Amino acid sequence: MGNFDKKLIKFWEIFYKNNGYTKVLVGLKNTIYIAVLGLMLGIIIGTLIAAVKVMPKYKRLPKILNGICDFYVGLFRGTPVVVQLLVAYYVVLPLLGMNLSALTVCILVFGLNSGAYVSEIMRSGIMSVDHGQMEAGRALGLSYRVTMLKIVIPQAVKNILPTLGNEFIALIKETSVVSFVGASDLYVAFSYIGTNSYEFMVPYLVMALIYIVLVMIIASLIKVMERSLRKSDRRN
Repeated sequence: MGNFDKKLIKFWEIFYKNNGYTKVLVGLKNTIYIAVLGLMLGIIIGTLIAAVKVMPKYKRLPKILNGICDFYVGLFRGTPVVVQLLVAYYVVLPLLGMNLSALTVCILVFGLNSGAYVSEIMRSGIMSVDHGQMEAGRALGLSYRVTMLKIVIPQAVKNILPTLGNEFIALIKETSVVSFVGASDLYVAFSYIGTNSYEFMVPYLVMALIYIVLVMIIASLIKVMERSLRKSDRRN
């Protein structure tokens, strides 16, 4: 029996016979949960920031909001997500006297981090929409807010869908750092298997394979959505 075969047997013993697969399933669920909810929160925050950035700056309030948004984007784009996790969990929460689970903190931090990147993605998407769309909406008597929400942003989302897909893929991969604050993910699950089998090569290879499969599935779904949107555009 070869050395690699022995490694596979050790991996299988911990993975199946010792119920290591349950930890993998929990880690996979948490990885997807953090990435999905983080992206949803990021899209909401990013859209609001992008709307502020493209807003006319004739009055003082839009200028103040724009400055706040610039600070927010610079803060979260200028620091690594693992640093943001550590600061949020070990510094901010104790100072505020809040007791949140590690999973909740990860979702919030990844959402805030994603919001900074999505804001620039969304802003470029809004800028790519013909300015005549805004003028047409205002000519019909719609307010700036309604025109942005009903006409401009839906068209912008179509333009940035591939880039949002890339952001989702980035979030999936970045969740590998959530173990720094005690959350369980794929890395924690396969580290458990490696520690108990005294062999890390096979567990980490399987972990890498799972990440690759997740990314391929997401990329395929994005392509399907793009084709669907192109068909709807042709029908219109």
